[in-house]
Amino acid sequence: MWSTQLGRRLVSMATRICLSRGSSGSQGVGPVEAAIRAKLEQALSPEVLELRNESGGHAVPPGSETHFRVAVVSSRFEGMSLLQRHRLIHEVLSEELAAPVHALAIQAQTPAQWRENPQLATSPPCLGGSKKTRETPSA
Repeated sequence: MWSTQLGRRLVSMATRICLSRGSSGSQGVGPVEAAIRAKLEQALSPEVLELRNESGGHAVPPGSETHFRVAVVSSRFEGMSLLQRHRLIHEVLSEELAAPVHALAIQAQTPAQWRENPQLATSPPCLGGSKKTRETPSA
């Protein structure tokens, strides 16, 4: 039994694209990012878990952990609506969403859905809290 679980875990890790380390810069993974990853892995046993700290693209201090994008691919989502999947993820991450996480973009898919389009979506650029497009100041 232990070897089956270990084998499944190794396969899961091998198929995962780990964007978080690349997006966090040289500082590595922060405590909030690590907590999010651990909680989602424990609660959902995902086949794929991609987590990206997008805080650097927002008006926050360097090294912040406030804005994240996550793709969770789990067989636990079979038969659930998209709303139910998001609610489940929000429940799992309730502590982080209460503070310090300000924004969490979620892709919650079944393995079959992920196979159709296996990539983490990109977020639009931050507009600094306004709904207007950024304008370049005139010289």
